[in-house]
Amino acid sequence: LLAMPEDKRRTFRGRRLAMIFQDALSSLNPVFSVGWQIAEMFRVHEGMSKKDSLAKAVELMERVRIPAAKQRVGDYPHQFSGGMRQRIMIAMAIALDPDVLIADEPTTALDVTVQAQVMLLLKELQRESNMGLILITHDLGVVADVADHIAVMYAGRIVETADVMSIYSNPAHPYTEGLIASIPRMDMKGQELYAIKGIPPNLLHIPRGCPFNPRCPYAQDICRAEDPPLYDVAAKHQSGCHFWEEVHNGSIR
Repeated sequence: LLAMPEDKRRTFRGRRLAMIFQDALSSLNPVFSVGWQIAEMFRVHEGMSKKDSLAKAVELMERVRIPAAKQRVGDYPHQFSGGMRQRIMIAMAIALDPDVLIADEPTTALDVTVQAQVMLLLKELQRESNMGLILITHDLGVVADVADHIAVMYAGRIVETADVMSIYSNPAHPYTEGLIASIPRMDMKGQELYAIKGIPPNLLHIPRGCPFNPRCPYAQDICRAEDPPLYDVAAKHQSGCHFWEEVHNGSIR
């Protein structure tokens, strides 16, 4: 993809690969109606007329369940709520039935009820269109509900990857273990919520060895000297930790 000339990459984006950004208000152009912005996908990629592309925009707004789509197609982004703006972003992203949809923190700044509605919509659209959905998020609750496979990243690199049940039930990396331990639970009343110590590293000055070693409760000399590869834990389960086996079986905790 990176080696493609810009003109070919432009045709690839939108049609084969689409993205939903986390801040819908800043992603939408405030001086154009939402219908015009959705219709632009069809004008640019399909060569449709203004009238036909606007009709397609109404269809998409209805598909993502925006009430009174015909009446609101001429409205501007600021006239919609945060949840409705995110639905407009989803409509733009799925306009050309992409093979892969990347959703970057799609529920940021939305209340819990609206978050659930947006994620349910994404799941339904993914199932209907049989498209791949890559979800970038810090919300582990969303991950557990939506994902089939998880890649945990730290300092710009993957430190563990596995199916969702393996990650939650038996992590093999201290960072993954810490993330899961920090999720509030109903049975923790009166207990202090776990927090991973320290702060994320400066990406311009990543520590030598394992990038997580300054914050890792299990770090030893090898962790400060050698950057671990991704070890095979099981089928489709890898961990970038020198002591993945001890973390995985619980003997190091």
